[in-house]
Amino acid sequence: MKIRNLAVFVAILLMLSSCAGKKKAEEYKTAKITRGNIVANIPTSGIVMPRNRLEIKPPISGRVEEVLVSEGQNVKRSQVLLWLSSNDRATLLDAARSQGEEEYKKWQEVYKPAPIVAPINGFIIKRNIEPGQSVSLSDAVLVMADKLIVKAQVDETDIGRIRLGQPVNIILDAYPEKPIRGTVSHIAYEAKVISNVVMYEVDVAPQSVPLYFRSGMSATIEFKQDGRTNVLLVPINAVKKRGSSSFVFVKDKDRKPKAQMVELGLENTDHVELLSGLKEGDEILLLPNEAAQELLSRRNRGPQFNPFNSRTR
Repeated sequence: MKIRNLAVFVAILLMLSSCAGKKKAEEYKTAKITRGNIVANIPTSGIVMPRNRLEIKPPISGRVEEVLVSEGQNVKRSQVLLWLSSNDRATLLDAARSQGEEEYKKWQEVYKPAPIVAPINGFIIKRNIEPGQSVSLSDAVLVMADKLIVKAQVDETDIGRIRLGQPVNIILDAYPEKPIRGTVSHIAYEAKVISNVVMYEVDVAPQSVPLYFRSGMSATIEFKQDGRTNVLLVPINAVKKRGSSSFVFVKDKDRKPKAQMVELGLENTDHVELLSGLKEGDEILLLPNEAAQELLSRRNRGPQFNPFNSRTR
C-alpha cells in the first residue's frame, strides 16, 4: 500500500513539474512586430557645465562692503558686482566711526570703496561672500558663467558619426519628462582614456537654456542620425546578439521559445528596424538575457555527435 501511495505521489510531482515547465515557457512577456517611423540615435551620458567658468578674485585685500548680485542673476559686462574697501580704508572708517557719525560719513565720501565689475556678459553661478567678510587676493568671491552647456563623452567607435551642428536630444535625469533640443557645438581634438576606453568630449549647446538647468546635473544625450518612415519595428529589448548575428525569439509548435535569425537596420534606445525574418503582426517573446543566451548556445551546438551512429566509409 505504501509503495502504491509513493508511486501516486511521484506521478503527481512529475505532472506538477511538467505543468510548471509549460507555464514557465508561456509566462514570458510578449510583443508584436509593428509598423511605424524610426529615428536612429547614438545615446551617451553627459554633465551640465558652464561653457566658460570664470572665478572673480579681488584686485586688493580688504573687506566686502556691499554685494549687489545673487546666484542665478544675469549680469552685463562692466556691471558693478560688489563694493570692496581696502584694508587701509576699512581701518580708517572703523576709526572714524568711533568719533561719531559725522566723521564717519565725511571719510566715506573722501575715501571711496573699490568696485568689482563683471568681466563678461553672463550670470552668477556661485556667491562665496557676504558684506563684512574680509577677503584676500586668492579668494574667489564670485563665480560666473557665460552659458550652460552639456559636455558628453562619446566612444571613439561612434565619434565618426558625430558632426558640428548635429541635432541632439538632452534628457536630464532630474527632469526626464522634459527633453531639450540642442546641437553639437564642439568636438574635442584630443581623446581621453576613461576606464580603458578611448572617449572624445563633445559640447552640446541647448537651443534655449531652461530655468531649471543647473551646473553638475547628469543627462542622457541622444545624437540624432538617419530616420525612416513606415518600416517594421521590433522592441530593442527583444533583440539578442550572437557574434555578428541578431535573433529574436518566437514560440514553436510546442509553444516553447525558439530563436529566429533576423536582419536589422536603424536602431535607437526603444526600437530597431526589421529588414527581414518576420512580418508585421508576428508575436515575439521578451526573454531575459540569461535565458536567451542559453537557448542560443544550444542552437549553435546543434545535435550532439554520436560516433556509434556514424557509418564507416
